[in-house]
Amino acid sequence: MTNIFGSIFDATAETIPVSQFLICVCASLAMGIFLAWLYSLRNKASKSFLISTALMPAIVAVVIMMVNGNIGAGVAVAGAFSLVRFRSRPGNAREISTIFIAMGAGLISGMGYLGYAAVFTVVVSLIMLALTFVRFGAKDELKKELRITIPEDLEYSEVFTDILNDYTNESELVSVKTSNMGSLFKLRYNVMLKDESKQKEFMDKLRTRNGNLEISMSNPEVIPNEL
Repeated sequence: MTNIFGSIFDATAETIPVSQFLICVCASLAMGIFLAWLYSLRNKASKSFLISTALMPAIVAVVIMMVNGNIGAGVAVAGAFSLVRFRSRPGNAREISTIFIAMGAGLISGMGYLGYAAVFTVVVSLIMLALTFVRFGAKDELKKELRITIPEDLEYSEVFTDILNDYTNESELVSVKTSNMGSLFKLRYNVMLKDESKQKEFMDKLRTRNGNLEISMSNPEVIPNEL
């Protein structure tokens, strides 16, 4: 047990024994599967993403083992981490973090430090899961984009002020445009709700004020370059 955090490779060896190679690959697969399973507990993820996460540590570990002690190791590490940018679908920050955790576990395992790799995978994964359970940063979920259609004879600058003050902490009218040959106005607000459970009540109040025309509320658009 005292040597579990030491590298299992002999620094002077030119080749990696098959037994040590298999140990590293199997340990990496186990950590990848654990990470994928833990991620799926509280997050929606596609089957392909979970499979990729499960296999990523083993793939990275093999790459690192093949260049262990070689000057090309630095190039291999940089190339492995750059794989994130070749994902076919843009991912959110949590998915990207999960891929980096899988890569980190594979890199550490590939260098032979199986104990450190296991501790890294378990600790960081559990922290990520705990932050998800406690809804860390959940305040952003109360930010909404509100779109309201009103008739042309309704004065939009003040008509919803009292309702917005009652149901939101912040509200900003960000755009106004005409529709239907100028007979309608489409308003777009950025709002911060006081209580997410009162969305229907909020929208019902707005409907009574805009003549029961179209109203929609959605999560704000995420800037493509933003994590």
